[in-house]
Amino acid sequence: MSLILRSNVFDPFSLDLFDPFDGFPFGSGSSTGGDLVPHTSSETAAFAGARIDWKETPEAHVFKADVPGLKKEEVKVEVEDGSILQISGERNKEQEEKTDTWHRQERSSGKFLRRFRLPDNAKAEQVRASMENGVLTVTVPKEEVKKPEVKSIQISS
Repeated sequence: MSLILRSNVFDPFSLDLFDPFDGFPFGSGSSTGGDLVPHTSSETAAFAGARIDWKETPEAHVFKADVPGLKKEEVKVEVEDGSILQISGERNKEQEEKTDTWHRQERSSGKFLRRFRLPDNAKAEQVRASMENGVLTVTVPKEEVKKPEVKSIQISS
């Protein structure tokens, strides 16, 4: 994946790496009762392509991901090679009983995986994550950026 610069402005979403699961049908369409339409990749797309906001504050890079219905044990936050933040998760299909009769099934199961290349000023070893009300918040503290030292040079005649 190449770095994309637009007018020398850092665009964090242009650094979103290739998602190998994009468009892959994760849901299982089998059912034992009722008149159900099998899952399609579009039905799992809302979950498989989890939406993530990335904002930068003076102190940190903050990622917020909507992961409704997931427990913290079903979500993973990893830092790869000290520069790639990876957020992934999986919602499993509920166990069906033989006596169950489905009338409609809209909740999807599936996996998601999102990767972001962190900027040079990120302190990857101090990443923190928390979950509240279906929102995962990942905080990556920033290093203090030192201004480059400028040295004046005398011009001789």
